[in-house]
Amino acid sequence: MQPSHTTFEFISEHAIESLSVNVLTYRHKVTGAMHYHLAADDEHKVFLVALRTVPEDSTGVAHILEHTTLCSSERFPVRDPFFMMIRRSINTFMNAFTSSDWTAYPFATENDKDYQNLLQVYMDAVFFPNLEPLDFAQEGHRFEFETMDDANSALTYKGVVFNEMKGAMSSPISTLWQALTTELYPTSTYHYNSGGDPEAIPDLTYQQLVDFHRTHYHPSNAVFMTYGNQNPAELQADFEGLALARFKDQIEPTYVGTEQRFNAPKSIEQTYALEEEDTSQKTHVVLGWLLGLNKDPMDVLKGHLLSSVLLDNSASPLRYVLEQSELATAPSPLCGIEDSNKEMAFVVGLQGTEPEHAQAIEDLIINELERVVKEGVDQSHVEAMLHQLELSQREVGGDSYPYGLELMLAALPGALHQGDPVALLDVDKILLELQAEVRQPEFIPNLIQTWLLDNPHRVRLTLKPDPKLAAQREQAEKAKLANIQASLTAEQKQAIIDQAKALEKRQAQEDDPDILPKVTKQDVDPDVPKIEAKHKQANLTSYERGTNGLVYQQLIMDMPDLTEQEQVVMPLFNSCVTEMGSGGRDYLATQSLQASVTGGLSARSAVRADLIDPSKYKSHFVLAGKALNRHQTDLSQLMTETLHQVDFKETQRLRDLIAQIRSSMEHRITGAGHSLAMSAASQSFSVAAKWSFERSGLAGIRYIKQLDKDLADDEKLTQFSKTLAQLRDKIAHAPKQGLLVADEQGYESARTGFADMLADPVNSQSGALNLAKPDLVKHQAWLTSTQVNFCAQAYPAVMWGHEDAPILSVLSACLRNGFLHSAIREKGGAYGGGASFDAEAGAFVFFSYRDPRLMETYADFERALNWLMTDATQAQVDEAILNVVSAMDKPGSPAGEAKKTFYQELYGRSHEKRFAYRQAVLNAELAQLREVAQRYLSTPYTRAVVTQSSHSELLSSQGFELIKL
Repeated sequence: MQPSHTTFEFISEHAIESLSVNVLTYRHKVTGAMHYHLAADDEHKVFLVALRTVPEDSTGVAHILEHTTLCSSERFPVRDPFFMMIRRSINTFMNAFTSSDWTAYPFATENDKDYQNLLQVYMDAVFFPNLEPLDFAQEGHRFEFETMDDANSALTYKGVVFNEMKGAMSSPISTLWQALTTELYPTSTYHYNSGGDPEAIPDLTYQQLVDFHRTHYHPSNAVFMTYGNQNPAELQADFEGLALARFKDQIEPTYVGTEQRFNAPKSIEQTYALEEEDTSQKTHVVLGWLLGLNKDPMDVLKGHLLSSVLLDNSASPLRYVLEQSELATAPSPLCGIEDSNKEMAFVVGLQGTEPEHAQAIEDLIINELERVVKEGVDQSHVEAMLHQLELSQREVGGDSYPYGLELMLAALPGALHQGDPVALLDVDKILLELQAEVRQPEFIPNLIQTWLLDNPHRVRLTLKPDPKLAAQREQAEKAKLANIQASLTAEQKQAIIDQAKALEKRQAQEDDPDILPKVTKQDVDPDVPKIEAKHKQANLTSYERGTNGLVYQQLIMDMPDLTEQEQVVMPLFNSCVTEMGSGGRDYLATQSLQASVTGGLSARSAVRADLIDPSKYKSHFVLAGKALNRHQTDLSQLMTETLHQVDFKETQRLRDLIAQIRSSMEHRITGAGHSLAMSAASQSFSVAAKWSFERSGLAGIRYIKQLDKDLADDEKLTQFSKTLAQLRDKIAHAPKQGLLVADEQGYESARTGFADMLADPVNSQSGALNLAKPDLVKHQAWLTSTQVNFCAQAYPAVMWGHEDAPILSVLSACLRNGFLHSAIREKGGAYGGGASFDAEAGAFVFFSYRDPRLMETYADFERALNWLMTDATQAQVDEAILNVVSAMDKPGSPAGEAKKTFYQELYGRSHEKRFAYRQAVLNAELAQLREVAQRYLSTPYTRAVVTQSSHSELLSSQGFELIKL
């Protein structure tokens, strides 16, 4: 396989058995561009081109360039080739990322024709974008008058990235990380916000954007990565023909410099915006250390091992003192190693504290590190953490990102920072070296001493809430705009109006889509892949899959009848059941045991809607675990003990867990605001939708906030503990079945062991979960700390088994592609928007994400139906069909695919029904879409929005119930 296309020289070949890949390394002779091909026996093909992008300010130049690059290119001079290709492709992944020091353009597909199509568009976009000034205005920032053609109306900022970053920086954790890296890296690119600071974004000029592309988007500064079963010579011939042949020289690649080191630690205090009356216990205090380079795989592994030993679970020494501390409510979500920057960072701290505790928190952390150096660490704990590293190296991923892309992202730091990307993937050999080193009892203490205690490059950051900051920023922005407006000449005002009109005209223009390549319905496999269980017994379904030495086990219990109070605390039971003591051990001993023999246990409860009737449902409690084959018996034992003998009497532990859960749920709000708004809007349409909203939606978040306060009362805490114990006993005695996934080597022994565990005699309780039908609700506005809005508008529809369901799923994609993307994102300036058919809720929902507008967006939702009835075409329906099929066909990991099949069957979505659903999607026609749209989108709807309190008056006048989150 070594011979390559003549324009590339072969460098090396390296087989990595544990990952089932063979890495072939090549260099382009003219430009020096590197190509790493991860050869694998896999139809799922992945491509990525990454460029070192090193901003020197916080204007978001790399991020805005990523957006603008994808707007139009030399060979494909259409306004929006990236989003148009999403509709003309059956990709399994398609995106672009801006990291702190690189920008990457990846895609994945299982179809060869689709691969060629996407490769053409990506290569042209990256190396030959048109970078139109109007695209920069749309995606980055621009001035616009509130009334577009009235220069006397207020001047405003518009722009997709501008609004995206307003949303991103509404998150306290994003603000915390940005503030910490700004201080930890004072002289390198990480000092700046690569995504863009909303206050600095308007300073970026169009010329600076063009210049940044010229200096950073050259093949000499690029890395190509491919994964799959293709011939690298053919791939390189494509790279050459599509782009590289036009570059006749090398340029000096852009590299990130190393940081100037501190002589002494620093202490910094900053504020973040939090619009809440009570800001007590809302301060974050973190310590960050700058460590060594991330290009040496041994150093990266040592960093992960050190982080795990200190912080992995409650039995880890540093995490233990953080959780036990009275100074704060929970460890910081930033705790751990950050290895994606050229120089790694180690962060530890607390959230839910007061600014005056900052020194005490620093002393707590330093004292514990000094204690560990002096007294050492239990060797079994270090071995357990090595076991975790081995397990994560072995596990075949692919359930969130394509597996090939996961491998690429793991190797990328080495490829970009003059390291060895192959060594970052082939961890087995280094793990063996590390195992030998950690046998020395001084290994971890020495690491702590040299990397942390003797390291003066340390920052203590105190980030405290300021309830006035958001309003001050808004006022400052308005004042700045008013000053600019006052100084504008008549010509400048006219230029702003002219640009707005030109952009509106460009956004309305109909491009010829046939300029772009496409796949068609004929390229789609009409069948649904079938994964057969190897054995199916009354209470055990087992699959043999290529899991690379891991075994996955799940216990699935029918949900018993629960009291109202038990229903309310069910999500908290799920979160706590694997975090408490069990089998006669306290929680610390149980955490240690879990880490030493499993890849973790988790629990969840599911209420899944009936295929036809919104008032019916099936419900289960699921306890899941995974382990290396050699630990299957230990895993089974732990699962049995967790189910039957979990002990909720350690009430202080419960108290700490609820505080941690509350913090993580609050941090979720601005990242998943659209999902939360959609859940709120559709809460009354089915029993499953109501459960989801009340347990994990906005109502669930509100409940946990209140519960966290209530549990300060010992009596309430004791009662909570008793309720969890009642739940345990009910669930442990409910009828149960098992799901097993293992590879060929581990299958037989795992099946025997798991079957024995399921044979455990239990007095099965009768009685199933009984949930009330939902009440109708009015429009809801959920008020929180956010600079942008998340809007949703939901219509009652049908469940998955109804004949209209496949048509509704195509309708959602058609409305998003044909109308909503342009109206909500391009014209409205939101980061995203669309429509979704939610078969669990029996709802058809419109939504927007990180949206500067409010009622105008709702008006656009209502205009969508009119567009469908008058302007939509069958060609757009066919594109929507590809979208829906592409989402259905996304392959997961070998274990993930088996689990998915099992649950589809469990909830009635048999192979035959899924095949019929797919056929209905593939055969959808415009007339059918119009018919179902008239049927469902002409009925009364429910609205919900996650927004800020400054909109209260407007929303009240529009009939929204105001609810403080």
